[in-house]
Amino acid sequence: MFETTKALVLREVKYKEADRILTLFTADNGKITAKARGALRRNSRTAAATQQLSWSDMTLFFNKGKWTVNEASVIEAFDGLKGDIAAFALGSYFAECVEALSVEDQKEPELLSLALNSLWALSRGLHDPRKIKAAFELRLMSLSGYLPSVDRCAVCGAERPDEPVFDLLDGRLFCRRCCTRGSAVSLDDRSLEAMRYILSAPPKQIFSFALAGDALVTLGFAAENYLLAQTERSFGTLEYYKQFKTD
Repeated sequence: MFETTKALVLREVKYKEADRILTLFTADNGKITAKARGALRRNSRTAAATQQLSWSDMTLFFNKGKWTVNEASVIEAFDGLKGDIAAFALGSYFAECVEALSVEDQKEPELLSLALNSLWALSRGLHDPRKIKAAFELRLMSLSGYLPSVDRCAVCGAERPDEPVFDLLDGRLFCRRCCTRGSAVSLDDRSLEAMRYILSAPPKQIFSFALAGDALVTLGFAAENYLLAQTERSFGTLEYYKQFKTD
């Protein structure tokens, strides 16, 4: 059975002499594994389209429970990532997160849209990478069933908490005086408003908020550590990215 679809290459692994084993996030079937035969050969027609972080048109062949790439052509290569090792590492982190939190063989259009919009913004330098990263992490958690509750203090109900803190383990907001949890991290008024915006904004507008300086650092710390706490795992690409980021 042949199927034509669009796919984001989340991961590529060399197999034998000239093949690639790909983790694809497809528009029609969600996350799948596929073999790209001969993709590493010189002059291969599928070489560029099967590289990590390529968004490609693909014709796939399904037989006996396995997918094979028959044809592939690049739609968007995100070239802006290739000349910047920190940006590529951050894009790879996005891909690893999507791979970890997506469900095999399940169509997830909102998650695919988030990945593509984040890679586009990063590759085009449209926003501070720290802002893109924090927005991606928070929106990813929301789409994956870990939507944090940040509308009001979980104890007293205040919409504008006095010295707001965010609990990383249960994703709730507190006033500092209302919180007795050791897993809570400090926010400020600006980072809290940015968090609320990211979680409620239309998909293509999640980066359209103004934040800089200490407030952006605070937001980034909360977003990253919430993701790590909820997934209960580490991400090798995140550690790799931290070796090269300059902020």
